[in-house]
This record gives sequence, structure tokens and C-alpha cells, in this order.
Amino acid sequence: MAEFEPVLLANVGVPESWTRRVYEQRGGYQALRRVLKQMSPEEVVELVKASGLRGRGGAGFPTGVKWTFLPKDHPGPVYFCVNADESEPGTFNNRILMEEDPHQVIEGTIISAYATGASVVYIYLRYEYPLCLKRLQQAIDECYEAGYLGRDILGSGFSLDMYIHRGAAAYICGEETGLIESIEGKRAWPRIKPPFPAVEGVFRKPTVVNNVETVACVKHIAQRGAEWFKSIGVPADPNNPRDAGSYGPKLYCLSGHVNRPGCYEAPLGITCRELIDRFGQGVWKGRKAKAAVPGGISMGLLTAEELDTPLDFGSLQKVGCLGLGTAAVVVMDETTSMIDYLYNCCRFFAHESCGQCTPCREGTAWALRIMQRIRSGRGRLVDLDILLEIGNTIGIIPGTTICGLADGAAWPLKNAIGKFRQEFEDYIRRTNPQGYQQTEPVPAGELLSLH
Repeated sequence: MAEFEPVLLANVGVPESWTRRVYEQRGGYQALRRVLKQMSPEEVVELVKASGLRGRGGAGFPTGVKWTFLPKDHPGPVYFCVNADESEPGTFNNRILMEEDPHQVIEGTIISAYATGASVVYIYLRYEYPLCLKRLQQAIDECYEAGYLGRDILGSGFSLDMYIHRGAAAYICGEETGLIESIEGKRAWPRIKPPFPAVEGVFRKPTVVNNVETVACVKHIAQRGAEWFKSIGVPADPNNPRDAGSYGPKLYCLSGHVNRPGCYEAPLGITCRELIDRFGQGVWKGRKAKAAVPGGISMGLLTAEELDTPLDFGSLQKVGCLGLGTAAVVVMDETTSMIDYLYNCCRFFAHESCGQCTPCREGTAWALRIMQRIRSGRGRLVDLDILLEIGNTIGIIPGTTICGLADGAAWPLKNAIGKFRQEFEDYIRRTNPQGYQQTEPVPAGELLSLH
């Protein structure tokens, strides 16, 4: 990786970095002042489109394009939601930004709200982030005092109010329409789309939902320009019209079996191996890597032979992963059991499924029961094919569910069994030598006993 100057984490580690005083001393809110004084909302939208910024929350959709979906000349109000739910296992980059540099997030949010014509911002905050709540609210109060929020911001004629809405510890609220339902005080069941939030979002009004890291990037694009942003990362493939490129800096979470876990900033496109070796200082205890989750468990996993895969929006799909996701890398050393890994994945998704869609509700629950039975020594070789069938028939991609939680549940099944099938078969043969070849349905009583 060439020499790289962190920008998203530039203030992390500075004493009292979460205060407006320190943030302004380090150049904070100058981008907002310039945007409100010199640019129209339409110009900001075009700037973000030109930068190639893609959403950092998981899907990677072009941010500026998303903003253009708002209806023109709508009488309002228009709402802007910051997705700070961050519940993907292994992910903590948004927490770092909100705890250590909340004004960066707020400045980017104000610029984004100005561009989209929003008059109200809701920051949807994960319930388990109490320090984020404290520092974000302090930062919001400081912004009202300084005239960065409220009526007629800095004499520009633009007015904006900002509120924090705490979630109730549900993974499904990371899905934007589930988040919107929760803000409205309802059960966080994702909505059928269309209509999309840009047309009918919060309180059935036009709404934009962007991730914390995404709005932080908007601040730097407004400050440094689109060309600066596009000079970082991976350019679009000219031979692939569907490739939007992977531009800009990215916050990578690194955890698991590494010597130095943490949140690191690097250009999009760094390889998983370089992240582990350079930033994480290698696999712990002198061991070797067996596998790594590249972007949160819903993205699937990489084998040791695939660790040279670039961590960007396009490359991971070439090795069978769902995508980059949240860029939360979880490393597993050579002693890790893939059976335990998959069991933990199934347990998580079965617990977090909202239950609205039958394929997801039943598929995740049955996958967990099968994995429980395999781990208890009653597995059958045919169970692996049943798990793959579940993985191939639930989710948006086969068209059976409303939201993508089921796709996230499916990818660990498909990757773990597809890439480590021999380990699963050996485990089943070893732990169930008398019954591993059976194919008859498992008696209901045996399934109930797993509880």
C-alpha cells in the first residue's frame, strides 16, 4: 500500500477530540461554511455523484445517485436518517467515529441534509452505545449553541433540526425500512419496496437513509473535492459497465485471532492479507490463518488461499462472498472449528430474524436446529445438502424475502460448507459413526430434545 494519510480517523487520539472547540481548532465546520455560502444543494449532489462515493453501510449503493431519487419540488418535509445501528458482528467503525469525532459525523450530516433538502435529521443509534449517545448529544447541543443547527444556519436561510433516536437492540433495524418503522414507534418489520424510502419513508414522507461513515466521507468530499476522493481506492473496470468503482478511504475493523485488533483506515482495495499482516501484525500465537470473514458474518468467508483478495466492492464476489459489507474482518486461526463458526452464525441469524417472511423465519430456525444436531453428534451427511438447499432458497437474491437478512444468513452456510465440506463430513463421520449415512427424516422428538 502506498503512503496514505488518514482523514476519517485524523482526530482520533487527540485530547478531547469529541468537543466542538477541538474540532474547530482542527478545521472543523469550514467545509459546512463554504458549502452554505458558495454551493447550491444541486451542486452538492453533483459533487457527491462525481466523487463515486458508495454507501459504507453494507450495500455499497452510489450515494449521490441515491439522493437523486427524491421527488423534485416536493412540498416537504423531507427527512434524513443516519443509520448508526451498527449491529453486524465484528463491526465497530461507526462507534469509533461517534465516540471520538462526533462533530465530523454531524458536519457531514448537515451538508448531506442541505443537499437533499431535509429539514429534520434522525440519528438512529444502537442501544448498546451509551458513550456514543452522551457524546453525540453533547455535540448536537454545541452545534445549536454555535448556530450550526436550528433556524437560518449561519445566515444561509437553511434550517435543520437533529434528534437522536435510540434503537431497541435489534439487528433488523440496520435495514433502512426496518429502521424507519422503528422511528415511527412500530415493530421494526422491513417494508415491501417499492415505494422506496426516497418516495415514502419516515411518516410516509421522502427520506434518505445513509450510514455514519458515509456522511463522514461527505464532509471530506465537500472539503477536498471529488477528484481527491477518486484518487484513492480502485477505479471502475472500463470493461464492466456495472462496476461503479471502489473509491475513497475506508474504515476496516479487524478482530479475531490477530496480534493487534482494532479499527484501521486504508484505501479501498487493500488485500485481506495486508490488513492482517500490516495492521493486525499477523495471526496470534505464531499460528496460521485458516479463514477470515471479510465484511461481517453476513458476507461469508475467505479461505487461507483467498486472503490476497482485495477488500473492495467488486473483488470479493469473485471468490464467492456476498460483498464487502461493513469491511469488518474477523480472522480465524488454524485451530478454529468451522462447525463452531457456522453454528454461531446460524444462532445469530435465527435470533435476529424479525419473523415477517416465512422463508427467513423458518429457514434460519431450521438451519440452527440442524447445526445443533450436528454439534451434538447426531449429524448426517445429508444434512449438509439440506443446509445448502436452505442457503440457496432464502433471501432477496432468490426472491423469497422482503429484506436481505436472509441472504446474510445464507452466505455463511454456502461458504462454510462449500469451502470446508471435507471438515464437516469428517466431523459428522467421527461423531456419529453409526448414523451418518441415514437419510430418513429425523423424528420430531429428537429435534425437540435439542432445546
